[in-house]
Order: sequence, then C-alpha cells, then structure tokens
Amino acid sequence: MKYLTLAAFLLAPALLHAGETIQLFNGKDLTGWEGVSSLWSVKDGAITGQTTAANPTNGNTFLIWKGGDVADFELTFQYKITGDDDKKSGNSGVQYRSKIVDPADFVLSGYQADFETGTTYSGILYEEKARGILAQRGQQVTLTSSADPTKPTITVTGETGKSADIQAAIKQGDWNDYKIIAKGGHLQHYINGKLAVDVKDETKEGAKAGVLGLQLHAGPPMTVQFKNLAMKR
Repeated sequence: MKYLTLAAFLLAPALLHAGETIQLFNGKDLTGWEGVSSLWSVKDGAITGQTTAANPTNGNTFLIWKGGDVADFELTFQYKITGDDDKKSGNSGVQYRSKIVDPADFVLSGYQADFETGTTYSGILYEEKARGILAQRGQQVTLTSSADPTKPTITVTGETGKSADIQAAIKQGDWNDYKIIAKGGHLQHYINGKLAVDVKDETKEGAKAGVLGLQLHAGPPMTVQFKNLAMKR
C-alpha cells in the first residue's frame, strides 16, 4: 500500500497544552493527518475515507492526527456516513486516548465514539481491540476493575435518554453534529445535542492520554466524511 508520510507523526509533541481551542483540519488537504493514502482524501471540503470492492481495507484502519497525545479535551465535529449497499453496513467512529498497535497499517486500540449507517451503535462507547462495548446508547455507566482486566464490571447507574429518541435525532446519510468530552475518567458522547452515553471509568486500565484517529471500518464498501473538527483543551 502507499502511505501518507509517517515521519512527522513520530516527531509530534507528547501532549497538548491546556487552555487552547484548535482546528484539526484545514478544509483543503490532509496536512496534520496520516493514514493509508489510497483510502483517505479530501472531497467537497471534508476528510473522506472510502472503501470500494476494488479498493477494500483488510482490517480496521485509522487516519491519525499528528498533533500529539490528547488527555482532557472537548472535541466537536460533523460526520456523514453512507454504505454502498442496501444493508446499512457502514460503521466508523473517532478513537481518542488510543495507542498505535500497528504503525504500518495505522491500527489503533482504545476508546472509540461510534457511529454507523444502522440504528444500534451510534453514540456508544467502544474500546477497540481491548474491552469491547463499555456503554450502550442511552446509558449512564460506572466502570470498575475486575479480576480480568479485559472485562471490567459495568454498572448502569442511570440513563441519558431513550436510545430510540437519540437515534431518531440522527440524520441518516446526512451531516450530524458529534461532541466528545473527556475529563479524567469521565467520558461523554453527544450526537446532535443529545447525550448518548455518560461514563465514569474508574479502572486502572482506562487510558488517561493517547492519540486521536478517525476510523475506516473493514467490510462492505462505505464512505465516511468528517469536517469542522475543533478541539478545546
């Protein structure tokens, strides 16, 4: 595969500085980001990840932000996702506080704010290549450690709203607003102003800092777009 340059990413600063709001995407090209160049581009002023039957990805891959590790932050962006079939098979998300597990193929492991073309997973908290689904949409959750570090104790302490109501506010095949707030072990995902999950991760496994990345999921052909990515630190 042909890749976007990795050298600048490896030289990125270790942590973001507090008290700043920055734009992560210039609206023109992929300056400041790295991933598989055959899968990522800029179209119509938006970061675009696309797989086709002729150009698939064999595993989940990510466009990684080169600005260094993120710790506590508020990230806002808009997304649009479509599947190239009638099965509503498109799936994507934003990884945060994550670690790079395969630099060659831009594979990440860590917290993920999910969204999809279907009606089940948008808004959930998922931990890629680690502890799996940590909070379903509409849940307020506390995570505590168990004997198995890959299986935390998940205690549902309340709800943020009805899952069906949150889903009803999502515009299928159109642009939606997403917000991620991470402060210590307190993690929140919002879609179109509705709080989708509210999580307190009290485990020692919960990451406090790591990289930020945009997911392109393996599977049937799909297209995902991101724009207006802004981070308040």
